[in-house]
Amino acid sequence: MNIDIATPLLAGLSPQQFMRRHWQRKPLLVRQAVPRVLPPVTRAEMFTLVGREDVESRLIVRDRSRWVLKHGPFARGALPPLKQTGWTLLVQGLDLHVQSARALLDRFRFVPQVRCDDLMVSYASDRGGAGPHFDSYDVFLLQVQGQRRWRVSHQSDLSLRPGLALKILSRFEPVHDWLLQPGDMLYLPPHWAHEGVAVGADCMTCSIGMHAPGQYELGTGVLQRLLDAGEAPQVDRLYSDPQQPATDEPGRIPVDLRAFAANAVMRLVRDPQVLTCALGEVLSEPKPRVLFDRNPTARLGGDVYLDRRSRMFYDERRIYLNGESYLAGGQDARAMRGLADARCLDARTVARLSAEARALLAQWLRAGWLCTTQISF
Repeated sequence: MNIDIATPLLAGLSPQQFMRRHWQRKPLLVRQAVPRVLPPVTRAEMFTLVGREDVESRLIVRDRSRWVLKHGPFARGALPPLKQTGWTLLVQGLDLHVQSARALLDRFRFVPQVRCDDLMVSYASDRGGAGPHFDSYDVFLLQVQGQRRWRVSHQSDLSLRPGLALKILSRFEPVHDWLLQPGDMLYLPPHWAHEGVAVGADCMTCSIGMHAPGQYELGTGVLQRLLDAGEAPQVDRLYSDPQQPATDEPGRIPVDLRAFAANAVMRLVRDPQVLTCALGEVLSEPKPRVLFDRNPTARLGGDVYLDRRSRMFYDERRIYLNGESYLAGGQDARAMRGLADARCLDARTVARLSAEARALLAQWLRAGWLCTTQISF
């Protein structure tokens, strides 16, 4: 992707311009961002998916002021009739299960992919929606079938209605009102209040969410990875206090012991390379519920592609794939970075790799992390 070339996806802006002008700043309405777009799944395929244990799905039903939220899996008979108004069916992480959803997600690779969470699809009957709410992350809302009305506000009051399973705003004061047709898209930065309501039946919207990891979440994940990877010393250094005087406050924790514990923590994170490696491994962990299809007889040959469920990143020294890290340099590193960026390597590039890199690709292929053809569903 050339990030300096204007694209219809971003209303004639280049990705560089979009990131400077709109990213985390202000909404962007794009008419015909994806002309002649097709839904990544049919209604029947979606109804089949929500019956599976490995698919995360939710059902939202609105009856006047009452909201009902249910979690899947759902048998077909458990879903409301198609003619019933006011209900929405959601499938989270559709890109993990359907290649056409993965292809839609890949249109947004101008954003660092550690931020790219997933593609969620919602199917709604007439007047179906999730109520006025806000997200804590950036989101691209692409209309792929039917019509949806979006009302948007940059209000500071983000208090929620109490006692509801859904996070619905207590007071919603929209300042924008847009009707989106198939191919239209709306970008919203974090914390912009919005409400999407289906206008007519068979409304389908794809939400491309850009995850913003919390500092505590990320920090504890990295520390846990460091603890798991670290080797316990054969002889642990024990705290000593030969200068400890007698005390008349025996319940007080000694200052030197606090410093001793702090030093122990700092020793875990003092090496920036070790810390960076742990971060890459945490960020590339596969999503929950993901299981790869092992193929022990797979052989390397021709083009290779990342499996749609694989997460691959890199930094200056290492390649990270599905929670594992690998040192890489020279031509091999350039090729592996290309695989992470484009999610594919052509046969000529594969043939020029070192024997060690080709062996690693073959290992990934057998593990199901790579494939030699793009599987559609």
